[in-house]
Amino acid sequence: MNPFWGFVKKEFLHIVRDVRTLVVLFGLPVVQILIFGFVIRNEIEDVSIAILDKSGDQVTREITSDILASGFFKCDRYLTTTAEIEPAFQAGSIREVLVFEENFAERLEKERKACIQLITDASDPNSARLIVNYTRGIVQAYLEKANQYEEHQPVIDSRVRMLYNADLKSAFMFVPGTMALVLMLVSAMMTSITITRERESGTMETLLVSPLSPLLIIAGKAMPYVLLSCINAVIIILMGYLIFELPLRGSLLLLFTVTMLFVSVALSLGIMISTFCRTQIQAMFIAAFALLLPTLLLSGFIFPVENMPLVLQWLCQLMPPKYFITAVKGIMIKGAGITAVWKEVLVLAGMLVFFFVVSAVRFKTRL
Repeated sequence: MNPFWGFVKKEFLHIVRDVRTLVVLFGLPVVQILIFGFVIRNEIEDVSIAILDKSGDQVTREITSDILASGFFKCDRYLTTTAEIEPAFQAGSIREVLVFEENFAERLEKERKACIQLITDASDPNSARLIVNYTRGIVQAYLEKANQYEEHQPVIDSRVRMLYNADLKSAFMFVPGTMALVLMLVSAMMTSITITRERESGTMETLLVSPLSPLLIIAGKAMPYVLLSCINAVIIILMGYLIFELPLRGSLLLLFTVTMLFVSVALSLGIMISTFCRTQIQAMFIAAFALLLPTLLLSGFIFPVENMPLVLQWLCQLMPPKYFITAVKGIMIKGAGITAVWKEVLVLAGMLVFFFVVSAVRFKTRL
């Protein structure tokens, strides 16, 4: 057995001396536990809302104060007319609008009943349910506190309107996120093997002596995949529309443009990954591992970004799928135009330029 234990000792020392193996063994589980622990949360926090107070009396101000002081909500804006509600939702800055009816306090005192309308963005049905339940709970707590000594308490009727998804279909949440996940993984993995394939097949020297610049070589390698991913994107959008009944309320041209921009970002990211790897297997592994979990957890696909700790919210700003999902939901579900999604388009365009430039710099030319 001495040779066996000597072999075990040798293998143990080999593993301990390999920093990369130790990172995978101990660092990766710690990072995953921290990310999952902070991201997977059932409560809400700092949800942006708007207030339309048609009464403006003491009671509506106290209810508004209780809602904002709860820590679950923050006021993004105060509205003056109902015509401002739809543009506010399309801009993507708010998740709920509280509408107090006229003469709220007077109705509550004389008629013993007043109404609050809760208009919620239901493109994410799970979050919409939570937002409504939290709002109703705060309103009911205020009512009980203000009338705790009365035998017959007045009633505040919370009338809910689920905007964009009245039936609370889960497809409205999962289909755009799945589109981002599929397009990101497939596009990035396809192009992540481009440079490494040239190295493994021994044709890298041919590229190095060609008259093309690094940018043109990178663009030339990406163009066929752009066409293929374009067909893939059309199929996915049609499946979402025909099978899962996802609406298409906005411009089809704008949707296609945003989708192609996102596909180009994913392709350029895959090429950038290939410039850092030596083998095709290594490139595909890094592309799959580095993009799967971040796309699922840090893009707003499943868990709202505003519910995460501040550090993770900053990290989410680096995720291309986050901007694509926001834009697709805005265009398809809310009918938003370019004025509502221009920020997402600008960020994706900036990422595209950055990834292409880094890929060109990393690409070894004959110079």
